[in-house]
Amino acid sequence: MKLKHLLILTTGSVFALAACNNQPNKQTTATSPDTAKQVGLPPKTAFEKTIDNKKTDLFILKNKNGVEAAITNYGGRLVSLLVPDTAGKMTDVVAGFESVEGYQKSTEPYFGATIGRYGNRIAKGHFTLEGKQYKLYLNNKQNTLHGGKKGFQDVVWDAKQLNDTTLELTYLSKDMEENFPGNLKVKVTYALTADNGLKINYEATTDKTTIVNLTNHAFFNLNGAGSGTILNHIVQIDADRYTPVDSTLIPTGKIGPVAGTPFDFRKATAIGARINAPDEQLKFGGGYDHNYVLNKHTLAVPIASVKGDKSGIVMEVYTEEPGLQFYSGNFMQSKNSMKNGKKDDYRTAFAMETQHFPDSPNQPQFPSTVLKPGQTYKTQSIYRFRSK
Repeated sequence: MKLKHLLILTTGSVFALAACNNQPNKQTTATSPDTAKQVGLPPKTAFEKTIDNKKTDLFILKNKNGVEAAITNYGGRLVSLLVPDTAGKMTDVVAGFESVEGYQKSTEPYFGATIGRYGNRIAKGHFTLEGKQYKLYLNNKQNTLHGGKKGFQDVVWDAKQLNDTTLELTYLSKDMEENFPGNLKVKVTYALTADNGLKINYEATTDKTTIVNLTNHAFFNLNGAGSGTILNHIVQIDADRYTPVDSTLIPTGKIGPVAGTPFDFRKATAIGARINAPDEQLKFGGGYDHNYVLNKHTLAVPIASVKGDKSGIVMEVYTEEPGLQFYSGNFMQSKNSMKNGKKDDYRTAFAMETQHFPDSPNQPQFPSTVLKPGQTYKTQSIYRFRSK
């Protein structure tokens, strides 16, 4: 049995939504420190370190259009993504650090990371499977967030660069790691496509019944990382409904309409247009930090788009996942020094995380995140870019 979970980012116009390791690691020629510096990527040497007795590195992917992605196997993180703006200038649209140490010391642990075993929140850090209750580490007040104390963002993945455009990362999450059951074998593949998409494939198998919800937590600014506010970015999300939350950001279990609320992005709207509206849900999230129930979740059409107001860069999101977490950078606090000496100032980056719904293990009415032995969890994601 196969469970599908797919996300695609590609290049294209802003869409109108209708009610819408047996091989050695290989490096491309673009990975030398001198070359990386010329194109605005962090130096490779700054990512060469030993963590938990495993080697970390920086891997560079490049397509024939000059688009480049820098990924480290520390946390399976997207470090940089260079795409052209309307003037043809290569622009790094991903917030990140210039070294492994930057990620290790960051007060925000999820920049660019592969998230697991379970993306988003689990209420009160517990769930029940096959009659047995599992208790998780509480790292988000009374809840568990993004896998617990040491999620996938803090582990060193085994890396194999398959070619100039493709990197394969693998990790074995052992039985009861962070108190999740089962030996979970995970493979995440990053690939740059010919049409300027960053495609992310996820696969996982287990030897015990468990729960899985993998995603990527890239922080984007389409005007360029560190360039200032994202409140004037234009967002469109093909979702008539969302999952309202309580004061701890756990879904109430209800599915609410976006119509008549600040959460209605069915028509292209600036992020900041209603973010300060007197709305209880916005108060709970400190802005947008909510799961959208997508109208469609196939790869045939984009489920969301974002346009940088200054750069003209458009990002389209495609997914087979039922949900999308839209996060407007509400907890960024200027505490971290990022690439090019910039700070992670308040609301200077956003995230679009494709996913199953938060707290699904405790809410049987939500789509299931249970994975059993003999099943394969499969998901693909693509963020596709173009300029307009």
